Amino acid sequence: MRRVTWILAIVMSAALLLAGCGKKDAGSVVKDLDHVIGKLESYQGTGRMVLQTGQEPQEYQVEVWYQQPHYYRISLTNEKKDITQVVLRNDDGVFVLTPHLHKSFRFQSDWPENQGQVYLFQSLAQSILLDTERQFTKDGNSYVFDVAANYANSGQMARQKIWLDQKSLAPQKVEVSDSSSNVLVKLDFTQFEFGKKLEKDSFDMQRNMTSWDLKSLDKDAPVSGAATEPAAASPDGKAAAGKDTPASAQAGATGKDAAAGTPASGASAGAAADGGKAPAASPGKAAAADGSAKAPAAAAGSGGAAADAGKTPAAPGAPAGGAASAGGTGAKQPAPAAAGTAATGASGADNKAAANSSAGFGLIEPSYMPKGVAQQDIRDVKLGENTGIMVRYQGTYNYTLLEVAPQTQTVSVLPGDIVDLGYTLGVVTGDEKKTLTWTYEGIEFRLATADLPHDELVKIAQSVAEEAGK
Repeated sequence: MRRVTWILAIVMSAALLLAGCGKKDAGSVVKDLDHVIGKLESYQGTGRMVLQTGQEPQEYQVEVWYQQPHYYRISLTNEKKDITQVVLRNDDGVFVLTPHLHKSFRFQSDWPENQGQVYLFQSLAQSILLDTERQFTKDGNSYVFDVAANYANSGQMARQKIWLDQKSLAPQKVEVSDSSSNVLVKLDFTQFEFGKKLEKDSFDMQRNMTSWDLKSLDKDAPVSGAATEPAAASPDGKAAAGKDTPASAQAGATGKDAAAGTPASGASAGAAADGGKAPAASPGKAAAADGSAKAPAAAAGSGGAAADAGKTPAAPGAPAGGAASAGGTGAKQPAPAAAGTAATGASGADNKAAANSSAGFGLIEPSYMPKGVAQQDIRDVKLGENTGIMVRYQGTYNYTLLEVAPQTQTVSVLPGDIVDLGYTLGVVTGDEKKTLTWTYEGIEFRLATADLPHDELVKIAQSVAEEAGK
């Protein structure tokens, strides 16, 4: 009898021990998650993301690839608008690509280390590991963490819930909310695989720009156009100034215009023609013309933007003291009007109509303006072969909005950060004088300011899409 009792006691203890082992607490899961991060080599995931940051929800199909040590490829497709954008990080830098427009923006950044992203496993895992006040529950076959949201360019996002698979700890779902518990971002992963074998050219800028099939990156797929090589700085960090470079490319505006953040403020940028090759780009210097064509130039953006001599449009807003350029061949062009100089003498409605006619597209004005801000004027400006529209706003904050319909690819090499506007991706460049550059429905927008807070900058940019959709 005593023997039977001991056997039962041993069996019950073993059962209790096994049951205890099967119930992990938050500390155990966090420890396992840290181990997964430590041995992470690659992953591939797909999902559906819905953003509620504007008046209407925006839906994206998301595909994210990661390869050790710092290679990233994120494809965001808005199927309703048939627009795909790709974010790449490789050995050459960080790129934001809009392949169907043959547009690329290359900049220098530690992204995504310097700003988390809801679709990146590393960002989600780190937010769990770093929040010592994390909340932990279980939901079916998922571990659920409620932690602080830490996204540098999104002040509205306060908390996020993250669902992880209990077996692999792969992300299943994410919900990001504001301080009032309103869900702003919802991402459902339909597939996620650790250790996915990825080809080396999966992160190649040229491959992603020219492939018709952005998801498969089929090596035999036909190309939709060749991308030019990114502009590179000269060995001494300077670009030679050609004798034909207009003087307007070598001097920026000062005083009231600079304080207002007009496109003429800050350092200006020159442009070069070099037989179709990308010219050198260097901070604070005008790019050179090789004599085969004279290079017009115009200051644009808060810190200037390059205008080319031929086929390549102005590079997205350069920060103060910086220059970006892109190359192309072309015939001699007349010197364009510098930003801040109206090409028409009209004002009010007549000015708007004249600018629309000259630019070849209708002006899209933001539906949102910060309190105490009023529209100052509307002008048309010349940027190489492209004519654009510039709108100035003054008051509590001072800023300008430049709109242009570029025809070919732009390449820039600037310090910057990616901003998710909900309907598209933008890039913020500059420090004291900032320029937010983005492309939407074939129009390139540059919102430049010296005093506008980041949240206000984003709200204005987001309201542009709301007006464009009407």
